[in-house]
Order: sequence, then C-alpha cells, then structure tokens
Amino acid sequence: MLSIKQLNKTYSNGVRAIHDVSLDIPNGMFGLLGPNGAGKSSLMRTIATLQDPDSGSITFNGVDVLKDKEGLRRQLGYLPQDFGVYPKVSAETLLNHFAVLKGLTEKGPRKEAVEALLQQTNLWEARKRKLGTYSGGMRQRFGIAQALLGAPRLVIVDEPTAGLDPDERNRFLNLLAKIGEQVVVILSTHIVADVTDLCPRMAMIVKGQVLVQGEPQAAIETLNHKVWRRSVSTDELARYQQSLNVLSTRLVGGRPQINVYADSQPDSGFVQIAPDLEDVYFLHVRHAARAASAQA
Repeated sequence: MLSIKQLNKTYSNGVRAIHDVSLDIPNGMFGLLGPNGAGKSSLMRTIATLQDPDSGSITFNGVDVLKDKEGLRRQLGYLPQDFGVYPKVSAETLLNHFAVLKGLTEKGPRKEAVEALLQQTNLWEARKRKLGTYSGGMRQRFGIAQALLGAPRLVIVDEPTAGLDPDERNRFLNLLAKIGEQVVVILSTHIVADVTDLCPRMAMIVKGQVLVQGEPQAAIETLNHKVWRRSVSTDELARYQQSLNVLSTRLVGGRPQINVYADSQPDSGFVQIAPDLEDVYFLHVRHAARAASAQA
C-alpha cells in the first residue's frame, strides 16, 4: 500500500504544483489522470524521491519514504515522461549495465533477469539492435524493462503512451496490466481511455489538487441522466457554449457534436446519452478552469 497524506509542493517561481494531496493506493493499476501541467509529474517525482515536498507524508509498505529514501528506491521502478538512451548501444548491453547499477552484480542471476525482461517486453528478437534504431514504442518497452529490474514492488510510469501508434499503445498497456497483477503500478496520463481500459481505481488531478478519486465506474455514475448530446451548426456552436455547460465538442460528419451537462433536456434537439469517464474528466477540468478564472 502506498499512502500519501496532505502532500504539498510549491516551486521557487511560485507555482503550487501539489496542493494538499492525500491518496491511498493498493496493489494493482492506479490511474492518475489530468491535463498537461496539472501536477502529475511533480507528484510522481516526489513519490520517486527525486524532489522533497514542502509538507506531508508518504509511506510505502511500512517505509517512511521521506526519511528512508533508499528504502523506497530499493522497491521502485520508474519510467519518467522523458528518458534518454545511448543510441549506439544495444538494448541487451544497456539493460545489463542498468542491472549492475541496480545491484544485480552476480553474472548468472543478472543474465537471467535481463533475458527474462527482454522476453517479457517482446524485445528479445531486437536485443542486439542499437537503441537509436528503435521505434517510439520499442523505446517505451525498453524503458519499462529497465524499470522492472530488481523486481520492484512499486512501478511509476509517467505519460507512457504519448506518441505511440495504436498497436504499440495496446501492446504497452497489456504489458502494464500484466505487471499490475502483482505490484502497485501508477499510470500517470492525460489520456482518458488508458485509465478507463486499465485501472480499477483512479484519481483526477487539476492544478495540483485531487478533484475525484475512487473507482472510475462510480465517478461515471455521478453523471447518470445528466449528459446530453446533439449536432449543431458551426454558427450555433458559440451560442451553446455561452449558454450551456458544454463538456466536449467534436466533428462528426463535418458538423460539431456537443456533449452538455444539464439536469434536464436543454432543448428538443438533445438526446440523453450514457456518460463515460471522458465526460467526468471534462466536467471537472472545465469547472476548475472557471474557478481559476473567477479568482484571477
């Protein structure tokens, strides 16, 4: 269990990146969902002991993370949003190097661990290739392979599917789901579908604050009978955006289609639809943006 209590972090430029965050995260996949700049990466870096919070506490399986950083690092696998590789080195060679750095100093067990991870991440056939020749998805799979060295009990992945094509994204998410059967896996992302597909528990964070947490389905059910949809003309769109709580807009057949949050049918052109996690996400993101504008 990872337990975060009343965590706060403000940077020297005045940006309050983490604002009184409290979360309890059990084994399994946990989605941390929020727009770019919401504070997700700041929270991940703090959990991973790469920066200190201003206040609050973090414990993991009985380890006080802020007092015993090495105790957490021995149990941690971390894939940051941006990570570099040596482009002229093979995956096998670099993974072996990382294994030594993680304390796998005995040649036999280290070789077994490296080979098992290359198999698990479907990189075995490409293990001799230079990392500079890898596709984006292959580099991400190499990133998760290095994160899994040493059998971590906590795995953190920050925006892991950004930029991946659909096949690579599905392959990567399936791998994460398998890992999450045994350990705590925190998936930090702005892609709603990743959380919907994978995570039995999640939290939404906007401007450093947790606005929603719990089971995705429970969050969706709070919008039952309150989401409405209709197609509108381009000329009508601005009027609806001014007069109604428009959650999202997308083009369908060349015409704007809007989802609206309302207690009752806005007009006869709207039909009620079953909500999804994207509707929940946009409702809270829009509300937070309006609240911030009102305070400015």
